Amino acid sequence: MKSPISLFFHSVSFIFVAACNPPKKMSDKTTTTPPIADRQHYQIKTHGDIRVDPYYWLRERDNPEVIDYLERENAYFDGMTTAQEPLRKELFQEMRSRIKEDDTTVPYFYNGYWYITRYETGKDYPIYTRKKDSLTAAEEILFDCNAMAKDMEYFRLVGISVSPDNTKVAFGLDTVSRRQYTLYIKDLSTGKLLDTKIKNTTGSSAWAADNQHLFYTLKDPQTLRSAAIYRHDLSAPKTPDTLVFEEKDETFSVSISTSKSEDYLFISSYSTLTSEQKFLKRDDPKGSFTVLQARERGLEYYAEHMGEHFYILTNKDKAQNYKLMRTAVSTPAQEHWEPFLAHRSEVLLQDLELFKDYWVVSEREQGLTRIRVVSWDGAEDYYLPFDGETYSASIGFNPAFDTTELRYFFNSLRTPATVYAFDMATQKQRQLKQQTVLGEFSVKDYVEKRIWATARDGAKVPISIIHHKNTMPSKDTPLLLYAYGSYGSITNPRFSSTRLSLLNRGFIFAIAHIRGGQYLGRHWYEDGKLFKKKNTFYDYIDASKHLIAEAYTAADHLYAMGGSAGGLLMGAVVNMAPELYNGVVAAVPFVDVVTTMLDDDIPLTTSEYDEWGNPNKKDFYDYMLSYSPYDQVRAQQYPNMLVTTGYHDSQVQYWEPAKWVAKLRVSKTDANVLLFHTNMEAGHGGASGRFEALKEIAREYAFFLALESAAKSK
Repeated sequence: MKSPISLFFHSVSFIFVAACNPPKKMSDKTTTTPPIADRQHYQIKTHGDIRVDPYYWLRERDNPEVIDYLERENAYFDGMTTAQEPLRKELFQEMRSRIKEDDTTVPYFYNGYWYITRYETGKDYPIYTRKKDSLTAAEEILFDCNAMAKDMEYFRLVGISVSPDNTKVAFGLDTVSRRQYTLYIKDLSTGKLLDTKIKNTTGSSAWAADNQHLFYTLKDPQTLRSAAIYRHDLSAPKTPDTLVFEEKDETFSVSISTSKSEDYLFISSYSTLTSEQKFLKRDDPKGSFTVLQARERGLEYYAEHMGEHFYILTNKDKAQNYKLMRTAVSTPAQEHWEPFLAHRSEVLLQDLELFKDYWVVSEREQGLTRIRVVSWDGAEDYYLPFDGETYSASIGFNPAFDTTELRYFFNSLRTPATVYAFDMATQKQRQLKQQTVLGEFSVKDYVEKRIWATARDGAKVPISIIHHKNTMPSKDTPLLLYAYGSYGSITNPRFSSTRLSLLNRGFIFAIAHIRGGQYLGRHWYEDGKLFKKKNTFYDYIDASKHLIAEAYTAADHLYAMGGSAGGLLMGAVVNMAPELYNGVVAAVPFVDVVTTMLDDDIPLTTSEYDEWGNPNKKDFYDYMLSYSPYDQVRAQQYPNMLVTTGYHDSQVQYWEPAKWVAKLRVSKTDANVLLFHTNMEAGHGGASGRFEALKEIAREYAFFLALESAAKSK
């Protein structure tokens, strides 16, 4: 469900992360001597259990000794990978050469204007533009991010939201890479910024119908939780903004949005298991929000508006995979909800889009997405045809109600991202754009498939696979296995032009759709969280064993990769089954689970109790401790490993991987390489700009390729 007033330019997505004021670098020297972190005695006592953490001091962000340690690790990384530098440069140039640098997104029409995002040759950042009425009209530049980012180490612009009268645009800027956005408003008639400057927001906002009042979300400055909704009056920018709603439950976050109908503003409060929405007529900005349905633990619902009704995607009455219900706006509470689309135990209901003559839902069955189109009179009811088992499909950005055109996205592991316009009345479609891949590329040169591994408890784990047609799977074939497996997040099999650099060098790439994600439905998620979290790790290990048993690869040529919560996965599996992997990349890994979840001052901790558990309760404490990668490091052999982090990371603090690496260095019994790299100018998502980000990918690929070259030379 997407708000048309927030112009996110959905056709292309980029991540920009780095910092404006990084800590001063202590040394540019390289070394091949691994640094050993100082040990300082520190005890953490919980439930009568005492844990000694000798590296707790690495949390002292501004301590010069901490900076020095991180820089010494970087110097060690540089010294140990000097020989990889030519390969990194080759990979970077290769990946960049596939990108059409002077590119544009598919235009979309909204409220009298065509909106287009374009990129220029040699430039890192997008240029956001619009044209009035016609695509042949003069171009109006809303933001040239390249000019705005000049001389900045980091720049990210988000939350572009144009006022209903098209004269102003609100947007958020982050120049510190902590996802604390300053909200600005630009006058589109003069090109100048207004006096509005609101710090520590999410960057997103929603306009009232009067073009004068703007609603936004403020973050808690310590935890960075989205905690409160405020109303800003443009006519009185120096007057304190009005608090509209404060989310006092620390396990919940809050957001503000506009309905597709543009009639209502929605305040959404949400936690892992529970949600609550409030609504207000958009033309009554100083009115009071009405609760649609008061929160009940375990009840999730997401409402959209059309005409006299709210259409509600919900898990009410144990609808694990969700169902669709409807209620009159005048009687919003759940006792008035009536069935619209029934729950099906084998089908996950994912998304809803409403049009004047049709409604459209995105569903997932056996891991495969389907898009269903139904006319309001019931005369037409059909699915869009998709082929294969390694594709991704999703409903696109469709801001217009009165249209028969549905825009959707499609790609697969070998098929570049494609935007289609589908006429729901004639059932004819046309391709609007397909991602351009420069150089020698043909879909026919690659083989994609899906196989199933049997986990130790009998569950069937899907694995999506792609390789070059000239690469024959065997015990000598290198294979990179990626996974995430948390928060119900689905790792869809998507095309990547950068990945071609591995595939063309003989690698197989695979995605293990493990529990903790939602690939096979809501139960797949619930079987991989809280007291069932170890299923996530077991699934990955068992998928790895299956690939070896079926001779897709062997342990000497199997490589593992995951980031953030997927980095937790990497940390767990190298403790549990280190013998299965020749090399592992753990990016911004969440590895100090217990200590982090005991500290409610750290961003996002309290909101994630329903995901991991609350270790203030002894049963959760004991279970989390049994798999926490940092706590489970032991004297044993570990694979070759590259661990990465960002000094300004707001999601997983840099000290988690720093402590983990420090402990691994003095505990592991092997001679395998252990590398740790901190981007001192970055946060959770990596380097800034579309080209700088390629350098980080090149670094990871070079690590795998160097290991594979060494393995083959044995």
